[in-house]
Amino acid sequence: MKNFAKHADGRVRRAFEVAKKIHAGQFDKGGVEYINHPLTVASNVGENISAIIVALLHDTVEDSAKTFDELQAEIPLTADELHALKLLTHDEKIPYLEYVAQIKSNELAAKVKAADLKHNSDLSRLKNPTEKDFARAEKYRLALEILGRKNFDND
Repeated sequence: MKNFAKHADGRVRRAFEVAKKIHAGQFDKGGVEYINHPLTVASNVGENISAIIVALLHDTVEDSAKTFDELQAEIPLTADELHALKLLTHDEKIPYLEYVAQIKSNELAAKVKAADLKHNSDLSRLKNPTEKDFARAEKYRLALEILGRKNFDND
């Protein structure tokens, strides 16, 4: 996993700090500190600065009370980054696979979502995966098909 706290780009460092603060005290289904998820996603989107920033922040609005305006005030996001983050923030009123279909039209959001799905589909992170976990992994496989990235390819 890459060390984004020491990244050459100041906006990446700031995105890392914001994500770390927002996800402090949160744990994933495997009991691991949640910050490891956005760090893994960001490590798997390549070297594009916008992709790294969006990956680091992809769960911040969904998992906190922070608004997009507040996020924008903390990190100067480009219009493309902000748009991708909005697409990646799932409105629970929209069915999941419909939400994923909306993401497909935006290359930046689709790249981050594919890396997100790859990490979330890794059931080896769980001690004892349940039927519910296997069903979720299947839903993520379908989502990758919708994104046109069946094999978890992120290029």
